[in-house]
Amino acid sequence: MFRMWGKLMKSNRLLKDTVISVEDTGLNRTRKVYKALEDICYEFDLPKPLWLDANKHEFITHDKTRFYHDSFIEDINFDFLEIQVIEEDESL
Repeated sequence: MFRMWGKLMKSNRLLKDTVISVEDTGLNRTRKVYKALEDICYEFDLPKPLWLDANKHEFITHDKTRFYHDSFIEDINFDFLEIQVIEEDESL
């Protein structure tokens, strides 16, 4: 099972959070990350953020990244969206 934690933060306070599970074993890790992010955005009623080079590097290095206002095309009413992998299949 692949699980990702999504958090909306504003002024150092947690506005919303959710844990998304992706159980489709036919997907590779990258597709699981994109699927989980899509589900998080759907649950929070957000547009999908753009993956900037800094996001890609941070996620590859730490399994976690933050999407700030420059990652969103529309205006946002929070400081950042943070995603973090909290569980992965052992076979990955």
